[in-house]
Amino acid sequence: MKLILIGLISGIVTGLGMGGGSILILLLTIFMSVEQHTAQASNLIFFIATAMSAIIVHIKIKNINPKVGKKLLFSIIIGSACGAYLTQFVDSSHLRKYFGIFLLVVAILEIIQLIKKYLLERRGNNVKK
Repeated sequence: MKLILIGLISGIVTGLGMGGGSILILLLTIFMSVEQHTAQASNLIFFIATAMSAIIVHIKIKNINPKVGKKLLFSIIIGSACGAYLTQFVDSSHLRKYFGIFLLVVAILEIIQLIKKYLLERRGNNVKK
């Protein structure tokens, strides 16, 4: 039952475009005591299904630039393979710390973007007055 609930939460967060894979990894490691390498590998499997459905929807509503997508595809495949290969040389406890640092950096960048957006909107409203 826990796994179904974790999958449901991750799917909803992914559908909202907020990085359900990160949530999946956190839930698997914290609540299911899954080892970090296994949680991250499970996330990759999860990502295939969610990415394919998201790609189909975004192609239909013309949110994807095919030229950019084609240019990125090869380097993403190479980078993913290299990253997956390199994780086997990283201790699980270190990998967990690196993942935490990554999430912290992403959160900080998101907060900075929100602040910038808020300031730009505020500045725009002041100019209109």
